[in-house]
Amino acid sequence: MTEHEGLIIIGGAEDKKGEKIILKEVCEHIDKMNQLLVIITVATEKPFEVGNEYRNIFNSLDVKNIELLDVENRENAQKQENIELVKKAALIYFTGGDQLRITSILGGTPMYSLMREKYMEGCVFVGTSAGASVMSDTMIVKGIDDESPRKCTLKMAPGLGLINGVIIDQHFAQRGRVGRLLVGIAENPEVIGIGIDEDTSIIINEKNILRVLGSGAVYIFDGSEISDTNVSEQYQDNILSIYDLKMHVLKTGDKFDLKLRRPVNLKYGTE
Repeated sequence: MTEHEGLIIIGGAEDKKGEKIILKEVCEHIDKMNQLLVIITVATEKPFEVGNEYRNIFNSLDVKNIELLDVENRENAQKQENIELVKKAALIYFTGGDQLRITSILGGTPMYSLMREKYMEGCVFVGTSAGASVMSDTMIVKGIDDESPRKCTLKMAPGLGLINGVIIDQHFAQRGRVGRLLVGIAENPEVIGIGIDEDTSIIINEKNILRVLGSGAVYIFDGSEISDTNVSEQYQDNILSIYDLKMHVLKTGDKFDLKLRRPVNLKYGTE
């Protein structure tokens, strides 16, 4: 790695039994013999089951120091022993579940403030499924799957804010979520929409360049040049219309510059 890659965002359902390409990549971002990997299960209602599954996988991938952190309520997010675990972590892995549990339990606590500090200091943060959506400053909480986009059908809330200026959606093609991400971009055309398929990830470096790894695709929606949309009009159940929206589809190995809003491609001299 020529640049520090501090954020790994996974679209959910990453391969845990086969080649484990994404989870192997996660392990390459720490010293497996000496550094601490902390699995945070705050998003799930099955913390023991989910946490131990990941612990066993990371153990099988030669990570020696692994701790589970189950923050089931706001009181736990303020306990000193839990805060100490976060302090010692070199990599923090958020499991799937409900992204609103993450922000409602961690938001405003000493643990949340520490996580922001740790990220700035170089700690690697990884999130899958709900743990992916929560990484941005604004996250999708609820929307309609497998339908044409309709106005005012999306619920959003503040995320952890480790990356700004994007909205992330996961299980993207598998759950038919293009419509709800389009609504998010129509409502917030200044941000970039990122849809990530299952068993697919984006790895973002300090220069805000992402690279894709996994078996699916990543879909990037750029609303900065939208010329017109009916999103703010009356009749909230109407189908959404958007003109001049830009879309990119990336596969494993492809890169995208989030600042320049363009793919990074050697063929065209952008790297």
